Amino acid sequence: ATVLAQALVKEGLRNVAAGANPMALKRGIEKAVEAVCAQLLENAKEVETKEQIAATASISAADPLIGEMIAEAMDKVGKEGVITVEESNTFGLELELTEGMRFDKGYISHYFVTDTERMEAVLEDPYVLVVNSKISGIKDLLPVLEKVMQSGKPLLIIAEDVDGEALSTLVVNKIRGTFKSVAVRASATV
Repeated sequence: ATVLAQALVKEGLRNVAAGANPMALKRGIEKAVEAVCAQLLENAKEVETKEQIAATASISAADPLIGEMIAEAMDKVGKEGVITVEESNTFGLELELTEGMRFDKGYISHYFVTDTERMEAVLEDPYVLVVNSKISGIKDLLPVLEKVMQSGKPLLIIAEDVDGEALSTLVVNKIRGTFKSVAVRASATV
């Protein structure tokens, strides 16, 4: 893709320097992109079996062992699952499966971090509050916070946003150790 883009730019600039109309050139490139994309979609074949996934991943990674591991990971998490490939300080390949949900936007404040080495906020068996709006004031959140504090369990808040007095209260309670909570912005897919 990078080589193709570089060739398009190089040839495009050469044509413009030779007197070609830049707007006509742009329209031509856009039509060509449409045609190529349509042809690619027409010729595309869905990769469905574990063997096909392993073969495709092996070619992409230029390593059959990595291809097999990616196929194994996809088999475990499914088509909608998230697979993260990370570099390790140790030798060899390792597949680690983590149950749960992934949020694109993450925690709202770094004060919610529970594992400072990995910069993660991890809660064990929390109550989950899902709100389809922004939380700013504490008065709407207070009844829930009181119940959660009585239970001794942590609280995960998934909302459009949490700010102002509500965020301050959650952060202060987390810092003081009154109770654990994490607020995250809901992604469009949640």
